[in-house]
Amino acid sequence: MEFPIRLQRSMRPILFLFGVRRSRAVVRIVDDRLIAVFGFFHADTALSNISRWDITGPYKWWRAVGVRRTIGTRDLSFGGSAHGGLRLHFREPIRVGLTVTDLYLTVDDLEGLGAALTARGIPGEDLRGRG
Repeated sequence: MEFPIRLQRSMRPILFLFGVRRSRAVVRIVDDRLIAVFGFFHADTALSNISRWDITGPYKWWRAVGVRRTIGTRDLSFGGSAHGGLRLHFREPIRVGLTVTDLYLTVDDLEGLGAALTARGIPGEDLRGRG
């Protein structure tokens, strides 16, 4: 299964700095693994390492676009758009250059990726619209 990361047209010049283009902005579920490619960056983990997922957003563009980390956390975002993201929570941290405990993915089909993970026994929920 393949889920393209949404690339907001107005943000493409910024994304280009991270090596992002359509062919290098995708999340794939292959056998028992989740593989995310975002420009020069790559995350790969066993599905069994994902404890849960949630959908959040929408975001402010300056907090969403590019490869970024929230200060004081060990999360990482592969952000091509401010429309929202699906956050993966890992049982064991993964290495994406840095140690990462949570990974945000701004795929075009947030609900579809959530449904694909749920179908593989990974619980999650849509948190958008909650105050």
